[in-house]
Amino acid sequence: MNAVALPISISRPKGKIAIRDVTRVFPVRREKGKSEDFVALKAVNFEVREREFLSVVGPSGCGKSTLLDILAGLNHATSGEVLIDGKPVTGPALDRGIVLQGYALFPWRTVRQNVEFGLEVKKLPKLKRHEIADRFIELVGLQEFRNHLPHELSGGMRQRVALARALAYDPDILLMDEPFAAVDAQTRETLQEELLRIWETTKKTVIFVTHSIEEAVFLSDRIVVLSSNPGMVRDIITIDLPRPRTADAIRSSEVATDLRHRVWQLLQSRPPEPLQ
Repeated sequence: MNAVALPISISRPKGKIAIRDVTRVFPVRREKGKSEDFVALKAVNFEVREREFLSVVGPSGCGKSTLLDILAGLNHATSGEVLIDGKPVTGPALDRGIVLQGYALFPWRTVRQNVEFGLEVKKLPKLKRHEIADRFIELVGLQEFRNHLPHELSGGMRQRVALARALAYDPDILLMDEPFAAVDAQTRETLQEELLRIWETTKKTVIFVTHSIEEAVFLSDRIVVLSSNPGMVRDIITIDLPRPRTADAIRSSEVATDLRHRVWQLLQSRPPEPLQ
């Protein structure tokens, strides 16, 4: 009797975020009261998989931060839509954590109190807030500084606090806009490795905006490359490098070098003109 071949079930990453034909136009005032449209983003389309680390790179002014603001619900698309788990984004919500370049910490609050902020919004009891905050403060390596104020911390430590705060209220998605741009090169490398360690622990879906090709290749599963104004998707590059990653291993990898060069070429070249 011949054996019957059964269909093989292949587990595929589930789509978490869908960005569909997103265009953002800003009116710009000119002389004599006249205005004209500035197209920041044009027909941007891509999806982000659940638990994926996806970076967005592009020239200055190409709309990377605008796109992140739309994802966060802090801005809106002129046309198109953003869906999270199939539901349209209509404004900010606790399913998205945001980490910005400028830390955005409350200067009068201690490290623990800053990390607890989202938990207060969720109206968790005090003891539960302390327990959760302390866990994430330890995760970012700041347990000895939980009672310090932001001005008593270095720039890298403040960025760790901002990351702990974003993670503590357990958002599904982490949106990061040039979070390491303001720190020195050595601290930046340390924070990149720390971020990967935390991501591998928490498995959040991450969208990471950066100007640094090297940073994007080191961190990401895929990279979305945007063109200059208007911001359009030039290409989406899969970063087929093994995890866990270390800076030394990626720096000496020929595959990583080729990937960095590919992204660089896309950023340097002009997109093809549309057919008439």
